[in-house]
Amino acid sequence: MKINKLEAGMKVTIPLLIGRITKGVAQNGAPYASITLQDDTGEIEGKIWDVKPEQEASIKVGLIGEVHCDVLLYRNSLQLRIHSIRVGDQSNYELESFVNASTYDIDFLREEINGFINMIEDPIIKELVNASMESVGDLFYQYPAATRNHHDFVGGLAAHVYGMCKIGISLCEHYEIYNKDLIIAGCVLHDMGKIEEYTAPMLAEYTPLGKLVGHISIMHANFTQIAKELGHQDTEQALVLRHMILSHHGQMDFGSPVVPMVKEAELLSFIDNIDARTNMFEKLYEDQTEGEFSPRMFALNNRNFYKAKGIK
Repeated sequence: MKINKLEAGMKVTIPLLIGRITKGVAQNGAPYASITLQDDTGEIEGKIWDVKPEQEASIKVGLIGEVHCDVLLYRNSLQLRIHSIRVGDQSNYELESFVNASTYDIDFLREEINGFINMIEDPIIKELVNASMESVGDLFYQYPAATRNHHDFVGGLAAHVYGMCKIGISLCEHYEIYNKDLIIAGCVLHDMGKIEEYTAPMLAEYTPLGKLVGHISIMHANFTQIAKELGHQDTEQALVLRHMILSHHGQMDFGSPVVPMVKEAELLSFIDNIDARTNMFEKLYEDQTEGEFSPRMFALNNRNFYKAKGIK
């Protein structure tokens, strides 16, 4: 049994990886635990009502447990009412069966992204990008691009950058007004700060630095230091790339300290949004029934999306 095969009304015992745990108190004063559980087909929220101290002690993030539960439909989404979670010998499980990972091979992503970087003609931009990549090493190909919503899987950051570079290069070929070097560099650099914003490639949570500073400011500081070490801190190239990093969310309301004021920065924010939302749609429509609406998607302006019948 996998998460994507669960249906409302089922009573099941299913092995799942324990993710985020949030504790709360119900209206009657009884404690409860809300747990995010996952396997390689997706994730689902579960609740243990009137949770006992001995239950709390055995439930640890990153462990796989046998979850005995009822499957319910709550606010148009499936949810688990958990009766018990039995955590046993972890060697009995293959971790790959419980982790979402990139559909792209890591060697493929490394080759493709290195190829995009080699397309950069401006020597200063290329040196800045290569030095930034060297500063994070293989972690670039391990970390997710988000903790939820889009590219929230092992290798998600590299998959997101790969998709953005493909889009960006195509747009630059069609609209010659845009500088391809800046677009490729912006795609590669924009989310690199998430490697320090998150705790780990798998079951990522926010680090204290991530919560207090955020990936945009983290990467801006790191990139500025790299530019200084290379002697490029006062160049136009470094200035524009710093601006692109800071403005890539497009709006201050979305976390950018400045709005795009260079045409490549504006385009970068659109490319980022296109690739992120496309990944959300891929996940949303994969298991959705034709002719029905999805649950409300908070990350997509809290909208429901319809899956057309007979149209691919």
